[in-house]
Amino acid sequence: MEHTKQELARQTAQAAQDHVDGERLRLAIAELASFGGRSDGGVSRETLTDTDLKARRHLVDRARSMGCVVEIDDCANLFFRRAGQSDLPSVLTGSHADTQPVGGKLDGAYGVLAGLEVIQALNDAAVPTLRSVEVVAWTNEEGSRFGPGCMGSSAFVEPARLAGYRAVVDGNQVAFGEALDRALEAMPDVPRRALRQPLAGFVELHIEQGPVLEHAGVPLGVVTGIQSVRWYRVQVTGVAAHAGTTPMEVRADAMAASVEVAHCLYAEAAKLAASQLRLTLGRWVVSPNSINTIPGAVEFTIDVRCVDEQVLAGFDRTLRDIIGTNAGRGRMALECLFERPPTRFAQEMLTLVEEACTRASHLACRPPPIRVTSGAFHDAMYLAEHCPTAMIFVPSQGGLSHNAAEETAHEDLLLGAQALAYAVTRMACA
Repeated sequence: MEHTKQELARQTAQAAQDHVDGERLRLAIAELASFGGRSDGGVSRETLTDTDLKARRHLVDRARSMGCVVEIDDCANLFFRRAGQSDLPSVLTGSHADTQPVGGKLDGAYGVLAGLEVIQALNDAAVPTLRSVEVVAWTNEEGSRFGPGCMGSSAFVEPARLAGYRAVVDGNQVAFGEALDRALEAMPDVPRRALRQPLAGFVELHIEQGPVLEHAGVPLGVVTGIQSVRWYRVQVTGVAAHAGTTPMEVRADAMAASVEVAHCLYAEAAKLAASQLRLTLGRWVVSPNSINTIPGAVEFTIDVRCVDEQVLAGFDRTLRDIIGTNAGRGRMALECLFERPPTRFAQEMLTLVEEACTRASHLACRPPPIRVTSGAFHDAMYLAEHCPTAMIFVPSQGGLSHNAAEETAHEDLLLGAQALAYAVTRMACA
């Protein structure tokens, strides 16, 4: 009996996978990209802007045309549901529709539209599923207008976070809560639902945003997890003085001290290259920032990531030693702004996604999938705290993302959607 049930689920998943329409998906991506589309091919659609609200309405209309029930929660996360035959927890897929100030047409949007294509494929195959299949468009994954990113998914998993998020303001001093209320008011015809709904599982399809799959010549990646990260801020205080009259040996040059720390950090990162540690000194603020004044204060940030949390812990100790060693060159203050341990997806989810990707690749006469680790944050990072979670990657040409030139070959986008259809449908039939 159990064998028969599993075989029926596999056949249903295959039917859904085989009904994915690549041309329909391509057109859907192009239509959504017109909301905030730029002349250079990029997209500018930051979260909860007028452009984003119009894109959201477009998604609502598209989902309803497929027969979906549409709902929204208190963080303006949109859910599109194809009803199942039971009241068991749904299977969820999707991603986000917001972009960076200058982004591409695929980052996030591809996962949402591929999820809707899965629903359309199920409709075309005329197959029922035991569980409902839902597609989500999470709010503010990017974090470019309001920080931090992944607000929607993290508030879904832990609703208490939302109160703090509402007070965050953007560069124009608009509060996230104000923008959120406006987005909710723009959807009076969409029923409200509670945060933290029970789920049978979540699968997120995304472009890789890096070069690994392209370099390997492989169209699909089974994501094993998301690497750990720590963010720091370093503040260095020296003495601003005249560039022409102050001898080098008596200067308290905040920039010189900062550069020395930077050299030490890059040298340490080079030693740890085999562990795949990634170091970025991303934001620099120099004061008074004058061509003929010795810098009196410098602030810079550190982003360090690794698949091994123990390597990051060791780097943290080294960082503190470096700061202590160079403190004589100026007062230095180190602050850890954010840290998150690695996310590891469950083995049974990896097995399912690998099965889905392998079938899609085989039918297209393409190389089999490989396992990869995500270097970027994704909504799946938070969903993994709530339900069985997995991710599928497709290649990014040139490894580019957060860039108007972001691109993925159409045949790879199709394979990703086919793999997603198989995985989601197998779960929805269980």
